[in-house]
Order: sequence, then C-alpha cells, then structure tokens
Amino acid sequence: MARIVISEFMDERAVAQLEAAHDVLYDPKLVGDAARLRAEAATADALVVRNLTQVRGELLAALTRCKVVGRLGVGLDNIDVPACEAKGMKVIPATGANALSVAEYVIASTMLLLRGAFASSAAVASGEWPRAALGNGRETAGQVLGIIGFGSIGQMTARLAQGLGMQVIAYDAMLPPGAAVFAQTGVRQSGLDELIAGADAITLHVPLVDSTRGLFNTARIAQMKKGAVLINTSRGHIVDIEAAAAALKAGRLGGAAVDVFDVEPLPASASLRDCPNLLLTPHISGVSAQSNERVSFMIADKILESLS
Repeated sequence: MARIVISEFMDERAVAQLEAAHDVLYDPKLVGDAARLRAEAATADALVVRNLTQVRGELLAALTRCKVVGRLGVGLDNIDVPACEAKGMKVIPATGANALSVAEYVIASTMLLLRGAFASSAAVASGEWPRAALGNGRETAGQVLGIIGFGSIGQMTARLAQGLGMQVIAYDAMLPPGAAVFAQTGVRQSGLDELIAGADAITLHVPLVDSTRGLFNTARIAQMKKGAVLINTSRGHIVDIEAAAAALKAGRLGGAAVDVFDVEPLPASASLRDCPNLLLTPHISGVSAQSNERVSFMIADKILESLS
C-alpha cells in the first residue's frame, strides 16, 4: 500500500477512490503549512497538488520516495518538471479536463465586456436610468475573437465562439504554418501582430515561459484595436495588469477580465479599485462543480495506474 499526500482541494469522491487502495493524507490546508508539507512529503509515494503548491526547492528535496506528482489542472509553472523527472518522478497534468470550464468563462466574460451593460444594477436600483450611456454595447455575433495559444482550451473556446457567430482567428507559436488543426476547426491561422491589431476580443491560453512573460505589456496593449477587450486565464505574469488598468482608465482598452495574477491572493491595489470595465476573479476560470469532478477523477485514475 502506497502513501498519497494531497495538499489542495480535490473532489472527495475521487479522494475516496484513492483511499480504497492506498494510505491517503488529504488536507486542503496543507499547502499553507510549508514545514508540515515537507515533513509529510518525505513519506509520500505520490503527491497531488493544484497551482499553489510549489514543487521545487525544499519541497522537491523532501520528496525522497515519490514516484508521481498529479496536478489538478494543466499549468505546470508551479512544478519544476525537469527536476522531478531527473529524480524519476512522473508529472501528470489533467490535460483537457477543465477546458470547457475555462472556455465558458472566456465566452461569458467576452459577452459581458462587449455589451457593457451588466454592471448597472446598483445605478438602476438607486433610481438612475443610464439607458443612453449603456445603449451602445456590442453584440457578440460578428465580432473577431483572437485566441493566443491554440491547444485544447483554445480550440474549445473557438467552438463556443463560432456557435455565437463570432469570427475566430488564432496564433500559436508552436504550430507551423498550415497546421491541420486550423482547417479542422474552421479557424483562420494568424500572425501575432495581425491578431493583436485586428481582434475585438483577445483571450490568452499559453504557458508561462520566457517568451510569454510580459507578453501583454504597455506597448502591446497599445497595439490592440481601440475598444477591444482582453481576457487572461493563463498566468498572471503574462499580462501587466497595471498597464491594462491604465489603458482601461484612458478609454483605450474596452474591457478586461483577469483570473490570474502575479501574486495570489492578489494584494490590495488602489489602481485596480473602481477601475472601469475590469472583471477580477480569484483563479476560478477552470474550476466548476463539473470540471473539479473531471479533473479529480482523471488524476485519481492516473495516480492509481502509476502506483499499480
């Protein structure tokens, strides 16, 4: 019987599946106690994490008998994958399991920001009637959605957008010109600069690597179509959120939805408070009741397979 340590939240039915076969420590608060996490890691044959647990440095050194790390999500920037593999540890992300949840978040945010009318409840309830000010919102159909990063999440987002009548273009640095996936999905392949200049809404689905760090800085945001909206569900360091806020306040950027941040939880920021047309959410685009179930059971199955 192997020992499995789960340091962040997981569907409890998937936890029970693991407990039926192995010795399991499940404590969603364990990630917040670094000393205890290292101590428990020393006896772990498998470690299951989300995005907060940093599998590197002292924690990685403590994993002396671990065979597999399961990631309840797809981003791997919190895991030193080469170092894990050098120690003979397999790293398993939940590829594709939360794609629909993220794609729906992107589409919902795009519709909210393009229309611009859904933050009026307090004004209307207080007796104001901002009908003229809010009557110039844009319909989603016919707008151009630019997708940067055309993996499983980008492709799912494209399908939902096409269902709403949006035109979809995509850029992916890892895909060669004429890659079959573009014809298969009916999405036009685009260069990065062309996409940024021509899209009415831009959504990011790229990993955090050297080439994407600071990808949307002040200069690149200035290259966007006036009034376009920007949605980031990838990683915080990819978008300079202060630059985005400044562009929103200047009326250059039409809206932004940000689900991921350089530091999480996001520290209080005066520049973000009362910023117009800005949606902030606490890294939940990929988390829904259904996606948590899919992600959890996928990782549970793969952990059991790896330990068998």
